[in-house]
Amino acid sequence: MTVLAGAGLLAGPPPVRATAAVPAERAAGPAPGAAPGSGAAPGPASAVRVRQAAVSDPAPVSFTGQAFDTCEAPTLVEMRAWRASPYGAVGIYFGGRGRGCPTQRELNRSWVAEVHGMGWRLLPVFVGSQAPCVNAPAKRPFALGDDPWGQGTQEADEAVRAARALGLDAGSPLYLDIEAYRPDDTRCSATTLAFVRAWNREVRRLGHVPGFYSSADTGVRDIEAQRRMGTADLPEVMWFARWEGRPALYTESALDPHAWTPHARIHQYAGNVAETYGGHRLLVDRNAVDAPVARVTP
Repeated sequence: MTVLAGAGLLAGPPPVRATAAVPAERAAGPAPGAAPGSGAAPGPASAVRVRQAAVSDPAPVSFTGQAFDTCEAPTLVEMRAWRASPYGAVGIYFGGRGRGCPTQRELNRSWVAEVHGMGWRLLPVFVGSQAPCVNAPAKRPFALGDDPWGQGTQEADEAVRAARALGLDAGSPLYLDIEAYRPDDTRCSATTLAFVRAWNREVRRLGHVPGFYSSADTGVRDIEAQRRMGTADLPEVMWFARWEGRPALYTESALDPHAWTPHARIHQYAGNVAETYGGHRLLVDRNAVDAPVARVTP
């Protein structure tokens, strides 16, 4: 496999080496509306599981079923009405300078506690700095600078502070959102990878589970290539976007079928879909989930 050009950017502190996997707790029984057609997780898991946290960290809590995410956290009234939906989890954009909806008028510690009390499980998403060659014009003001390792560490600290302020405990996953970027720009890919690895390392050091969201054809493809090469400090959970209209949780062509298993995948399979439940309409992305969710302070 060809090494990314600009690989000098990947040099950083000595790599954190993998330790024994911490077993995940499963949610009690299948979640309502478990994603159809997502398939069972193949084995064996040991060849590719990327768990690197200390064995003293709280075990992640896993959820299997359907989730939605939407730009701004819905109101409590909407969240209560949507309990009638097939969804059992919700993505929340809890931090990062690159968020599309930075205000988040509803999202606070009380909202998190109340929504969790309703039975929702939470997928916390952090949208920070983006690839220097990011495709979306709206994300270009947030492009990485000349110190991706430093930025990754700094933004991981910011993410953990923001998560803890919302009552998201140690052991919670934090999902780093890297939007699609030019697939043929190897220096840009290397810069982005350095940022992601530094972010992962610091999030893990601070007691959380580093997850990663990106396009299957860019960020996910590049991280999978690094996994095959044995690179350290990679994400522990893979949230890949490929909008084909139906779940393909364990048949994604960009990933080895045994990679990021068990309970370490999310597939965003449709986007910008208008749905109405309980008389409340939201514009959402649809996700099939078999992955960790937040641990919430009682």
